[in-house]
Amino acid sequence: MLYAVIPAGGSGTRLWPLSRAGHPKFLHPLTGTSASLLQATVERLAPLTTPDRTLVVTGAAHVAAVARQLTVLPEENILVEPSPRDSCAAIALAAAVIAARDPNAVMGSFAADHLIRDTDSWVCTVQEAVRGAEQGLLMTVGITPTRAETGYGYLETGDPTEGVPWRPVAEFKEKPAAEVAEAYVRSGRHLWNASMFVWRVDVFLAELARQQPALHAGVAAIAAAWGTPEQDDVLGAIWPTLPKISVDYAVMEGAATAGRVATVPGDFGWNDVGDFHTLGDVLPTDDAGNVVLGTEAKPGVLLRDSSNLVVVPQSGRLVAVLGLRDLIVVDTPDAVLVCPRDRAQDVKTLVDELKERGEEGYV
Repeated sequence: MLYAVIPAGGSGTRLWPLSRAGHPKFLHPLTGTSASLLQATVERLAPLTTPDRTLVVTGAAHVAAVARQLTVLPEENILVEPSPRDSCAAIALAAAVIAARDPNAVMGSFAADHLIRDTDSWVCTVQEAVRGAEQGLLMTVGITPTRAETGYGYLETGDPTEGVPWRPVAEFKEKPAAEVAEAYVRSGRHLWNASMFVWRVDVFLAELARQQPALHAGVAAIAAAWGTPEQDDVLGAIWPTLPKISVDYAVMEGAATAGRVATVPGDFGWNDVGDFHTLGDVLPTDDAGNVVLGTEAKPGVLLRDSSNLVVVPQSGRLVAVLGLRDLIVVDTPDAVLVCPRDRAQDVKTLVDELKERGEEGYV
């Protein structure tokens, strides 16, 4: 049975002021239901694994909230990273801890803050990736592109092998310019990189040791002390010394060059919920195309002669909009955001400016 690892980090700055460093987007119910993105991720994994084989890697500031939301997980399955070191350290730590429990385990890594519309199709795609991982490949789940998206990285695939559902990954591609993205989609050889990975832990750790020996040595030492009285001391001493690097850069790009990476293409309504405009595209709308998040709260929202809005009422005040279209309105107790939907990606710049001004309380 699969071990599932859920990296739960980041602050979702493009979803500010709803998502904050202390309460990031994966803890919010952005699924169209009462479930948070994190809870929805765990629920989605139910056909593939069990709570005792599901691990969450999160920061110290979020441990209590994660534990409250995921009461089905054993306490020891919430791994705490003392400070952000990017995805490779978090995923490698989980792999090393799992390897100590079960050296032959197959592990999948799935982000805490993605939406997936067709869970059954997603499960079937992951199961195919598990079969590839059992053969010693480092597997990814690639997303069949529906448009020339410039906000995602891509996987360039090679020719498929007859009789298997996966394709070799020739190269990981950075987020492209618009004309490059158009060429990728036309080629039929490129998939969106959704950062979903499946591999045998021994294969991944061996590849980590080959490409990132210092990082491998560090997480191995931490894992050896995990669950012992020395755990916190070892973690506190070694963790800050680990390279701050993503798993794509640290391992997967080099492994692809060596012919060790493959991908299973998937088409299951994936979305990374990157900004408020995206929420407006994926959540149910009213007849005028408006999305209102959290309508149970009173006094709620009053919309007149307005269309294609994304409204997030979080302050307890009435939010009223008259005669507007294609806007985002986010109302929280200490900050209000109003911007055009086509500027949703730029919300991050507001967070950057607040940091520069030293107004961390709003971040």
